[in-house]
Amino acid sequence: MRYVVDTNVPIVANGRDTNATAECRLNSIDFLENMIIKGRLILDVGGEIEQEYTRHLNMGQPGVGNRFIQAFLTAAAKRIERLEITKEKDGSYRDFPSVGSLKKFDLSDRKFAALSIVSGAPVANAVDSDWLEHRQALEDSGVKIHFVCGADKGRWFART
Repeated sequence: MRYVVDTNVPIVANGRDTNATAECRLNSIDFLENMIIKGRLILDVGGEIEQEYTRHLNMGQPGVGNRFIQAFLTAAAKRIERLEITKEKDGSYRDFPSVGSLKKFDLSDRKFAALSIVSGAPVANAVDSDWLEHRQALEDSGVKIHFVCGADKGRWFART
């Protein structure tokens, strides 16, 4: 079990600042608990993903998403694989596909996609629709995606 984990997965698991369904939150919790027990987390050598985690999550605070990052940065650190992704001067990633249909793909998610290509591991996504909207182009370019909450966007969010 080797994954690049998009920040939205631990955010959904924490249950704050999201209107994800209970089912989606439980799927995210189960996924992260399995990662904590036996998973390998793929991060970039430059630390951009780790910085994003620490910006959006709070180590030592309640929540499975917070426990996930704390576990990997402390006790489970030996199960982190750090790989190089090359960031260009303009902020783009050399390892991110230059396919025209991906020009609108979220800039902040490109590091996860580039890392998936370099590592061969899937990106775990809970509720970020960009992964779903660009799924075919990403997969055609070698990005693997694991939809923790399924690939039906209508099941991701609770109706308000």
